[in-house]
Amino acid sequence: MEAAREHMQRKITLALDGRLLKRVRALAAERGASVGAMLAGELQKMVERESAYALARAKALAQLDSPFHLGGARIADREALHDRQALR
Repeated sequence: MEAAREHMQRKITLALDGRLLKRVRALAAERGASVGAMLAGELQKMVERESAYALARAKALAQLDSPFHLGGARIADREALHDRQALR
């Protein structure tokens, strides 16, 4: 029952300046949508962008915790590093 209640649409009250409301209604009409549907869609996009950002941030931070392998071979010891005979 709780899950069904979570997915129910709920109404909210929004206070807008008269001029803004007039422009929003015109914009919604141009898009063939109601003001409520248009706002709900924009709010959904905002939530999705925020979720995607949080996921990407967590992924990037996790990658910083693990070392990057840049290739190359490990040198056995100091003598091998300074072995000029191997370079000739």
